[in-house]
Amino acid sequence: MTKKYLTKLTYEIIGAAIEVHKIMGPGLLESVYHKCLAHEFKLRGIAFSSELFIPVEYKGLELDTQFRCDFLVENEIVIELKAADSILPIHVGFLINHMKLLEKAKGIMLNFNCVNLFKEGQKTYLSELYRNLPEE
Repeated sequence: MTKKYLTKLTYEIIGAAIEVHKIMGPGLLESVYHKCLAHEFKLRGIAFSSELFIPVEYKGLELDTQFRCDFLVENEIVIELKAADSILPIHVGFLINHMKLLEKAKGIMLNFNCVNLFKEGQKTYLSELYRNLPEE
């Protein structure tokens, strides 16, 4: 895994999300965008897991928390979808915790309830793991 690969994959993910937003526009339920984005990933040949169960362990006990991430793309980037008026700190906290629990270096928050997804509807987050990745 390299920073260059994650950057390329990020562009592919955001490109797919922009395509969904361009066709569907803002104002729909998150579940609609989820299905559309899954279909767009399939059309583009981007491997993903959807509604992936996230294991949580506490002192050797696996907890039944029902944590799920919206998408794990190419087993490397965690995607959190929203269709909200604004992204709250708790939404960011969920994404960061999902990245930590899945031990992933990068996550992307996508909020489809905006006018321009590229400018205002997406933000990338990096975990401590990212720092140690090679450039290429």
